[in-house]
Amino acid sequence: MRIAIISDTHGNLTSTAAVLDILAQERPDQIVCLGDVAIFGPQPREVLAAIRSLDCPVVLDNTDAWALDPVPDPEQDEQTALFNAVEGWSAAQLTESDKTFIRSFQPVVRIELDREQTLLCYHGSPRSFHEGIASSTPEETLDEIFADHGALICAGGHTHTQMVRRHGRRLIINPGSVGLPFEILPDGSARNPPWAEFAVLDYRSPADVHVELRRVPVNVQAIVEAAHRSGMPMAGRWAADWSG
Repeated sequence: MRIAIISDTHGNLTSTAAVLDILAQERPDQIVCLGDVAIFGPQPREVLAAIRSLDCPVVLDNTDAWALDPVPDPEQDEQTALFNAVEGWSAAQLTESDKTFIRSFQPVVRIELDREQTLLCYHGSPRSFHEGIASSTPEETLDEIFADHGALICAGGHTHTQMVRRHGRRLIINPGSVGLPFEILPDGSARNPPWAEFAVLDYRSPADVHVELRRVPVNVQAIVEAAHRSGMPMAGRWAADWSG
């Protein structure tokens, strides 16, 4: 069984289309989306429509859930101001139909791999879409997070960082971000690099599991132009984080 795992499209249609074009050619058996679909990008409605057209399971995430009842964070610095402005604008673009679609997202999604094994999908962790799982997350914390879940393979997003790690017999996957990947530069600063990230899981048996962490190049100029055309506030500041 071949499963494409996508996450964190964040209203970036250029990058979303680049990944979906590849998946249309490769035709996996299943696609699952781990959330953060629409908010904090120049094309929230268009990306929602693209994900909706897949007719695939979608996990409920923090930003799209927030968009159903937006409450801005108290402004503390320039970064908070950017998030408040762009996220608030993104939420304001959504129609009632868009919101109905978001309400159909599920806190967790379980996909049967065979008669005994499942793939458990969530956004941050199974217990909270705000809780990220990283390569540095202690084993004891993972014991707590997955205490009520016996899935052989688990997949979540939220951190925008690709990862495959073991936890006992369990395999934990993070496909990275389609629409807003992060890259830490040598000087400690961060940028949005010129690619979109996703993962492909090839499951044949519990002893025969393959995971591909994939990156596809994207047109950064098209992303920047989309931001400036969209009418989103602070478009120049949002676009400045992208590097070709």
